[in-house]
Amino acid sequence: MSAFDPSEMPARRNKALITGASRGIGRAIAERFAAAGYDLILTCLNNEKTLQQLCASLADRHGILAQPFCGDLGEYETVQRLFAPIKSLDVLVNNAGISHIGLLSDMTPKQWRRLMATNLDACFYTCKLAVPLMVQRRSGRIINISSVWGSAGASMEAAYSASKGALNSLTRALAKELAPSGVPVNAIACGVIDTDMNRCFSEEEIQALIQEIPADRLGRPDEVGELALSLANSPTYLTGQIITLDGGFL
Repeated sequence: MSAFDPSEMPARRNKALITGASRGIGRAIAERFAAAGYDLILTCLNNEKTLQQLCASLADRHGILAQPFCGDLGEYETVQRLFAPIKSLDVLVNNAGISHIGLLSDMTPKQWRRLMATNLDACFYTCKLAVPLMVQRRSGRIINISSVWGSAGASMEAAYSASKGALNSLTRALAKELAPSGVPVNAIACGVIDTDMNRCFSEEEIQALIQEIPADRLGRPDEVGELALSLANSPTYLTGQIITLDGGFL
């Protein structure tokens, strides 16, 4: 597991922690925040080399500090190690997530537990440790990356839908807890975004999905990154919202 020293990060720049940042939506969010001048702490589960290369590239191109951390955030002890050296944090983006496609009756308890640990438990752990850092300064933003399936539900993705529905509820409830402290909590409910997570679908299935999307295309990861950065800069009165980014799908 990679370690980092946040003391190297200049106090004058904002700091963002982005989970699941080695590819897809998380990588696009990291790109947008780096371009905006944020120092970054980026995490992934297994793609340590890819994450290290991304950090080096972002630091070189944008003149910021980007630190990698590789580990399973579905385990509280790992998240404790991640946060141990962090003294301040301006933005937490909970993006790490996995999917499972198949009948619920065929899903094993181990598969269910793995999905919930990644998609929901990890968000609880990071919020638990980030909140005191933000509340003591009465400043900060929490942005959770959710899905339209958390609201509508998806056949063959019952567990994934359940995890995102719970994430939406957590977002709304935590927003009410933290509003008096001036710390907004919002979520982005993504539609079908063109990422590796959707490579499991055939071209025919993708085209069928596109036909159901009024925008007539898949979403792009950079569009999620742009919206996440907008939420990081939004008024603190905007909180507890599940903002849907789906091309008009729902």
